[in-house]
Parts: sequence; C-alpha cells; structure tokens
Amino acid sequence: MATIGQLMTRDLSFVSEDASIQEAAKQMHAKRIGSLLVKKESDFSGIVTETDVVQAVAEQPAEIGQLTVKGLMSSPIITVDRNMSPNYARDLMADRQIRHLAVTENQKIVGIVSVRDLLAYFKTISKEFEESEA
Repeated sequence: MATIGQLMTRDLSFVSEDASIQEAAKQMHAKRIGSLLVKKESDFSGIVTETDVVQAVAEQPAEIGQLTVKGLMSSPIITVDRNMSPNYARDLMADRQIRHLAVTENQKIVGIVSVRDLLAYFKTISKEFEESEA
C-alpha cells in the first residue's frame, strides 16, 4: 500500500501572515492550488484555503480589502506523518472536515496532501481491483 509521502506535493507554497487576502487568492489562482501554508518568520503558523477566502468574501465583503491572511488562516496546522496510509489521511480529513493536510517528517512540514490527491489514488486502486476481478 502507498504512503502519504508517495502522494504528497513536495513543492510547498506559502504566504506571509501579513499578506492580503487578495495576494493569497492571486497566488492560489496562478498556481492552481487550493491552499497556502502561512509563514511567520521561519516557521509555518497556519494554513489558508480557497474555502477560507470564499467564506470571507461572502461574510465580510466590505472588509475584504483590509483582511490579512493571519485573520483568516486555520491554526494550528493539522498534520499527518509521511509514513501514514492514505486511508488514515482520508479518515482524518473526513473527521476534521478539511481538504488539505500538511505532511511531516521528523516533525517538519515537507509536503501537502489534498483531497484531490487521495481521490486520484483511490480511483487508481479501484480500477486495479476491478481489473483483477475480471
């Protein structure tokens, strides 16, 4: 069975805590990603997602120009060890009702795994099972 380390994205995209919501949204759009880690000095302090941005626009449209990532991010970051199974990550995402997990190795964030990554993996596993049954 695969591990989260085999499914994760290693290219970490991040934004500073004091960045505007527009900056974060532009970066996510340009990179075609759904989340950004939030950096405070040399450490990651949170995560901001496309869902966070959409909720802020819907709930606080007049203030959107003044909102910073720090005011919108989720913290602490929910993580999963790179050696854990995709099933474990799937269950953790379902339990926490989230779509992104930071992946750690020796307590250090080394990647991101998204619900899309897990869907692609489980689709492959399902096809392999169907083909072996035929």
